[in-house]
Amino acid sequence: MALAHRRPASLLLLLAALSAATFLAAPAAATGKTGQVAVFWGRNKNEGTLREACDSGTYTIAIISFLDVFGHGAHHLDLSGHDVSRVGADIKHCQSKNILVFLSIGGFGRQYFMPSPRAAAAVADYLWNAFMLGTRKGVYRPFGDAYVDGIDFFIENGAPDNYDELARRLWNYNKAYRGRTPVQLTATPRCRFPDRHVERALATGLFTRIFVRFYDDPHCAANWQQEWDKWTAAFGTSAQIYFGLPASERKVGYVHPKNLYYGIIPVVQKAANYGGIMVWERFDDKRTGYSSYAIQWA
Repeated sequence: MALAHRRPASLLLLLAALSAATFLAAPAAATGKTGQVAVFWGRNKNEGTLREACDSGTYTIAIISFLDVFGHGAHHLDLSGHDVSRVGADIKHCQSKNILVFLSIGGFGRQYFMPSPRAAAAVADYLWNAFMLGTRKGVYRPFGDAYVDGIDFFIENGAPDNYDELARRLWNYNKAYRGRTPVQLTATPRCRFPDRHVERALATGLFTRIFVRFYDDPHCAANWQQEWDKWTAAFGTSAQIYFGLPASERKVGYVHPKNLYYGIIPVVQKAANYGGIMVWERFDDKRTGYSSYAIQWA
């Protein structure tokens, strides 16, 4: 079954047309349920706070987006007008509910790049000291003493060079923490395998979660299973692969909950390294309630 393209009716109207029994039965072929749903937060001021997202009960991972300037000595955090001074307390609140919080770097702008191994080392140092457990004096911490659980690579533009070096530099901070990994690495590539922007970084084997974006691409809408099989085969059990979907019915790649339930979930959960569902993004999800269905079946 191909991913659904743009729907003329709203999600709420479509849901109203389905019986409650449709949503309550379990897909017979789904054998690898994980209960994991990740969401991107920070793309729209009207999406509500991070705390509110974590209190919704429908996410197990929250991805703050984006640190959209780095690699040339300058840094910028774009949270779409959110009050950054409140985010630190919200991070702690989410973590107290056993929700992982990641910071996503990159995004859709063109003010980030990794021109050299030296630049990668500098960016890793900045991320460690500004957003994680680093304590180097003189480094401004936007979230105060709160720290994120890891870094997500959402590299949409620029050359792929040296992101593998950045991954290694970040991972090396874990060596000082026996039995702990304060730096977890994730990536959010486009669905066509491989995504050249993160191909070298993923080849390091240091990424534990990969949120593949099965949307914004007509090819993936028609060939999602083919691409899913490539991603899951490439990483074996070294990384969990998440099926990324939009919460908005207006985006290419939108899957109606009924089709997710009967068409997607029974297929993707057969993979040994199936991780869960990723939802793009909190603003649309708050409007449509998409994750409230995904969390039941993920």
